[in-house]
Amino acid sequence: MQALLFFGIAGFLAQLVSGTLGMGYGMTSTTVLIAAGTAPAIASASAHFAQVGTSLASGVSHWKFRNIDWRTVSILAVPGAIGAAIGAFALVAMSTDVASAWISAFLFLLGLYVLVRFAFLKLGKLITDKRPGAKFLAPLGFVAGFVDASGGGGWGPVATTTLLSSGRLEPRKVVGSVSAAEFVVTVAACLAFLIALKQEGMNWLVVLGLLIGGVIAAPIGAWLAHHMPPRVLGTAAGGLIILANAWMLLSNLGLPYTAIVVCYAGLAVFIVAALVTSIRSMREEKRVNALAGEDLTDSEEEDEPATARSPRDEPATDRS
Repeated sequence: MQALLFFGIAGFLAQLVSGTLGMGYGMTSTTVLIAAGTAPAIASASAHFAQVGTSLASGVSHWKFRNIDWRTVSILAVPGAIGAAIGAFALVAMSTDVASAWISAFLFLLGLYVLVRFAFLKLGKLITDKRPGAKFLAPLGFVAGFVDASGGGGWGPVATTTLLSSGRLEPRKVVGSVSAAEFVVTVAACLAFLIALKQEGMNWLVVLGLLIGGVIAAPIGAWLAHHMPPRVLGTAAGGLIILANAWMLLSNLGLPYTAIVVCYAGLAVFIVAALVTSIRSMREEKRVNALAGEDLTDSEEEDEPATARSPRDEPATDRS
């Protein structure tokens, strides 16, 4: 019972992060399992089996909050599933140490770019009018799926980060679309793990705990993704990616432990400062919009039907 509760809490926290920012479930849950002494391949497989339920719950929750761009999902999911199946076989067959070192450096730099983009640039330059196309989404889905299965997590960090940095889709729809496509990718990874591992070493109690905690957290994460302002959501996503990859990156550089701690603390301070800046910018933009008569945010405008406006909202006319 204690083990079920422990892994339930781990699954809840992992899905809360993933549902809110579109990343982190596999990475968080796999880290917990490895820390508990689970072999990397078994840890990744367990996280993915639990993620079948959590990704489905998360996708439904994001659909209810209208956070999903279905065209993006349809193009992203199939190449992602193919990449995940190949990645699962690769993880069982070989070590991923070199790949993990490269990916940590890549995600760190991409996370830094996302954080700077959403925290410090003008809001009008964050989202472009050009939506992501198949030439962009298909390779992204394949790479993200492969990284996700072979590294024990990474679908969200690769797919969400790249889509956020492209500026072609608003943050809440990036999070929702990536979460919805993740269900297909996770199912493909699980089927590959079943074939490669033949269930050897699997602990289904761990899977059940991760699943229960994740399903409970899914609607909470979707609600947060829908209501968090784009600036704060994008900055938080970038900060999460930086912190998740910085320690491994600094360790791979061969720095002494003290230097790693100092650098990591400095990054944490920088991320906090970026969040404060993003909140201040958000408040200033709201103030400017209010003065211009634009009190509603984009998400609120989508949710409010045209017939809901009262007569006093219409401009005054001369009835004489």
